[in-house]
Amino acid sequence: DLPAPINISAWWNFGSLLFLCLMIQILTGLFLAMHYTADINLAFNSVNHICRDVNYGWLLRTMHANGASFFFICIYLHVGRGMYYGSYLFTPTWLVGVIILFLVMGTAFMGYVLPWGQMSFWGATVITNLLSAIPYLGIDLVQWVWGGFAVDNATLTRFFTFHFILPFIVLAATLIHILFLHETGSSNPMGLNSNIDKIPFHPYFTFKDIVGFIVMTMILLLLVLINPYLLGDPDNFIPANPLVTPVHIQPEWYFLFAYAILRSIPNKLGGVIALVLSIAILAILPFYHLSKFRGIQFYPINQILFWVMVVT
Repeated sequence: DLPAPINISAWWNFGSLLFLCLMIQILTGLFLAMHYTADINLAFNSVNHICRDVNYGWLLRTMHANGASFFFICIYLHVGRGMYYGSYLFTPTWLVGVIILFLVMGTAFMGYVLPWGQMSFWGATVITNLLSAIPYLGIDLVQWVWGGFAVDNATLTRFFTFHFILPFIVLAATLIHILFLHETGSSNPMGLNSNIDKIPFHPYFTFKDIVGFIVMTMILLLLVLINPYLLGDPDNFIPANPLVTPVHIQPEWYFLFAYAILRSIPNKLGGVIALVLSIAILAILPFYHLSKFRGIQFYPINQILFWVMVVT
């Protein structure tokens, strides 16, 4: 019965929805790991085997793949809400959240490599090659990550290992995130001190969260049952071939912002630095807040700038 501000809206639902997404990803991932083989000669066929031969394997695989997209929809909306309403002023909670964002992005990237299709292989090659932009250490660092002189068996095994273990680290970080949130309490749309006007979390917000769970689960199931590969890339149905480069190598939609940053800066090192800063800049928001009000709901110009950023 943790007290919560009486006026928090549906925008505050995405934190609980993220926890649901994490549970879906961990549970479906555990069952997929039972049948997946982290070997460059067998990985593609093992995913094929999961979809065609394992009972409800197709459901687990498509829920896991589309669950990643839902995870990022929720996490981007969660971060956006935090920026809009000034939730970043709860500094420890926010900083742990930024760490979780980095971990989730790393987990998603490594998961995308595992099916070992064309986009998986070339995505791994292009992204790991970005490390070569680091002066002096770059080439050695890339080969250390690869475990050789190219993306190969050692790379796939390492990525599978980290993809398996990182969600549990994300889960631990999430519990720390929630612990800090319980210390400070939730922010609210008005940005005011809400201690004088709070209501019990249960039953009011419990039922609100349950409605969110049901709606999101229904949308996920609709996507999985009607058009499960809508958000995927057709090239990933082709087994990885190091001798054939796809015409267009582009990431999943949730990494398109990173792709755009890298494409827009002609210098390789400059692009990598800009890419890292585009996410790391979130960590300095609590230290550069100079406004009288917590959020930007009372600053029309800031609101325009915020929505321009979202659209672009």
